Amino acid sequence: MRQNLHLALFVIVAAGWAAPPARAGDADAGKDVFKSECAECHTVREGRNKKGPSLFGIVGRKAGSIADYDYSDALKQSAWTWTPEQLHTYLSQPAKKANPGTKMKYEGLDNAKDLDDLISYLDTQH
Repeated sequence: MRQNLHLALFVIVAAGWAAPPARAGDADAGKDVFKSECAECHTVREGRNKKGPSLFGIVGRKAGSIADYDYSDALKQSAWTWTPEQLHTYLSQPAKKANPGTKMKYEGLDNAKDLDDLISYLDTQH
């Protein structure tokens, strides 16, 4: 029986059905990354937009869904949900490449630790 369970787990993992690995970041360090990388255009205050939309509650939110922010059509039509993995993909490259037609002007964060820390920090903002 135990051997069959191990075989079943192997098949699931080998087939790619397992959940992606969790990214372990330091939310405290991520607050500093937010300040240096994001705060010029974004805030984490609920209901307050700057040049970019508020990132309060971003993790788990549908992209382009804050009612009082004028998103690009490209982002509104993306059908994305801001999961940690989607944020990682989006923020690790230039925004114009990640979502052609976006209004966001960001060249991406290529330091994996800083990116994981930032996403961990954003995940605490709810």
